[in-house]
Amino acid sequence: MTVLATLVIALREGLEAVLIVSIIATFLRKNHQPLAPMWWGVLGAVSLSLLVGIGLSLTERALPQAGQEAMEAIIGSIAVIFVSSMIIWMQQHAPQLRHQLESEANVALRQSSRWALPTMAFLAVLKEGFETSVFMLATFSAAQSSVWATVGAVVGLLLALIIGWGIFRGGIRLNLGRFFKITGIFLIVVAAGLVVSALRSAHEAGWLLIGQQKVMDLYWLLPAGSIRAALVTGVLGIPADPRTAEVLGWISYLALFVLLLAWPHRYKPSPKVAYRLFQGLSLVTLIGAVICAKLLSPPLFHLSPSLPLVNQHDATELPVGTLARKADRLELTLNGQSTRFIPFSAPPMAARPEEKTITLKREWPDAPTQLSLDQVIALYHQRVPPGLHPQQHPGPYHSQWQLSCQVTLTVQQGQIIAAHSTANSLLTLSGSGLQSPRLMSVTLSPTIVGCPWQTSAAWQRYTNQALTRYQQTETLYDFLQHKLPILLGVISLGALALSVGSKKKLIHNAKNIMR
Repeated sequence: MTVLATLVIALREGLEAVLIVSIIATFLRKNHQPLAPMWWGVLGAVSLSLLVGIGLSLTERALPQAGQEAMEAIIGSIAVIFVSSMIIWMQQHAPQLRHQLESEANVALRQSSRWALPTMAFLAVLKEGFETSVFMLATFSAAQSSVWATVGAVVGLLLALIIGWGIFRGGIRLNLGRFFKITGIFLIVVAAGLVVSALRSAHEAGWLLIGQQKVMDLYWLLPAGSIRAALVTGVLGIPADPRTAEVLGWISYLALFVLLLAWPHRYKPSPKVAYRLFQGLSLVTLIGAVICAKLLSPPLFHLSPSLPLVNQHDATELPVGTLARKADRLELTLNGQSTRFIPFSAPPMAARPEEKTITLKREWPDAPTQLSLDQVIALYHQRVPPGLHPQQHPGPYHSQWQLSCQVTLTVQQGQIIAAHSTANSLLTLSGSGLQSPRLMSVTLSPTIVGCPWQTSAAWQRYTNQALTRYQQTETLYDFLQHKLPILLGVISLGALALSVGSKKKLIHNAKNIMR
């Protein structure tokens, strides 16, 4: 059903452009002026609009995937702004469209400039052509089938040309106010769907990360390739897996424009009141943008300063002590041992986990100074170490020990989220006929070396949950501090532009009263 959306878009935009051209042509014919300059302006506007559409399409295809999603979000947003302003403008000016264009053409004739009328036709058609290019490109990006979308666009443009030619020749009478109102309602629904597509593209581009919780699962109602899916997704813009931000955007846009179109004319504010309302809205949104950008900042990430340490033994965790973080040091307390103080500076606030390694040397006061061959084999995983021959070096051997623990800390957002240690037990043997000392790595009891140990599984679950909550909070504050000010700034500029329009209307009404 995307064909219906593109058909209505092309029909409405094409008919609007054709009507403008036909009004100018009728005026010129009545005043015995040549039509060739006007057609040159129309041809130039159509060519430039096509070039804009082709250029945007080629640029989007040349970008990487994330860039394409960002481009689609931008084009979709611009298309929504264009169609919204077009609907509002046509609702206000459709009845006076002919009079307004004839007045502008009359002024152009009085200027006696060979470029006045071509320029007028060029700008009028260029506006419609550029809006159509952007709106079509956004609709094609969200379409399930580009072939049917193209068919709809071509049929819509042909209908617009036929109806416009009939109106120009006087053979077709069309209630323009009712036509633009009906098509405007349909385009509001299509634009609401483009809002959803733009929000989805913004999320896939990495711009919008909040409000991505799935609201409902509509795959049972909208199976891929079905007519229902084409109708609901292609025309209404509702995906099979709508997210919170998309649902809010769709409902908000529809509610706003239904309210604008259905608001009784007698209750609409006067230009003076509208001017003040838009001025106030512009000021409030601008202040809101400044507050969000300058005063909001995400809270700091905090974890418990004491990490529980365990030793893994046959899939069972045995508590062995704690690792406590203080201002400028770490305090390692293992069961049955005195607390060890480790210098530790505060790590930087990094969003990605980083590892920091600390080597702790260990003293063994009761270390044996002599070992038998059987003791060496037991320490060396029940094997004879390389370089020892029992017949040539039967023992006993002189032993020297070098014990250390390598502690690895995982740091994220300035906090220690995990820690583990590995034992390094080096034994040097000499004597018993050895020509040179033999250095080997052996396995000792954790109570002797003070490791290995690691943070408990319960601590890891706690840190993972805390990190998930903090990342959600950080995403929210990133939106409030960086994305929302841009949105509020755009709303402020839009309200300011509307207030200027209300001011002009107020001045125009005052001049008419004075006359």
